Amino acid sequence: MTVVAVANQKGGVAKTATAVSVGAVLAQEGKRVLLIDIDPQANATSALGGSRASEPSIYSVLVEEGPIIHAITHTAVERLDLIPSAEAMAGAEIELVPVLARELRLRSAITALRGYDLVLIDCPPSLGLLTINALVASDAVVVPVQSEYLALEGLAQLTRTIDAVRSRLNPRLEIAAILLTMHDSRNRLASDVADELKRHFPQLLSATRIPRTVRLAEAPSHGQPITVYAPGSSAAAAYADFAHELLARLASRDLAPAQVAS
Repeated sequence: MTVVAVANQKGGVAKTATAVSVGAVLAQEGKRVLLIDIDPQANATSALGGSRASEPSIYSVLVEEGPIIHAITHTAVERLDLIPSAEAMAGAEIELVPVLARELRLRSAITALRGYDLVLIDCPPSLGLLTINALVASDAVVVPVQSEYLALEGLAQLTRTIDAVRSRLNPRLEIAAILLTMHDSRNRLASDVADELKRHFPQLLSATRIPRTVRLAEAPSHGQPITVYAPGSSAAAAYADFAHELLARLASRDLAPAQVAS
């Protein structure tokens, strides 16, 4: 089982769209996928038709130390399961502060999972304790970056955080890919941002670009991933390409077990 966090402390860069879409693509292709929503905003939960009022939730797992398998719910996408976020997650970071080994809560819980090829963790837009829990529990990180210069500013801080987690808490952790999202190839600025990323992160920048489309923005309001809501759209095709690229990257880093490799 491979665990991948989708993380960036900047909001609005399509973290949730990436986690949900990649999970849906791979589930539709026969993989068993679990999406864990640790963002208090619960956008991934909503995007898959779930509810913040659902219990048990990831709050039950992280704060109350409930069994993780009891928090798993099925989604409308066959083979794609969800551990929903909850309203109580808004205070989870504060509640975890005095807890012993608080950074290890999620990793410890995940060890009880069985039968999944891939676990995706949708992180909040911060580098707080919830994101640290996700990084400590993960084998790899996908970093969605919007095709704008402001989105580049926090990338150095995020890579420093990942380096710190790797050196102190999780030596297995690697960045699997930096993914350009909301990309408009006709826009000179978007091309400049892509060139800048390629210059600084030549091995990490994904070959796939996720286009800016209305369909992708509409999908969550219907409680469906883009691959279900608009399977013929350019965004659905791009996320399918990225899902395959991600598996190849994980395999090349020896992070993916044989059953995950496509």
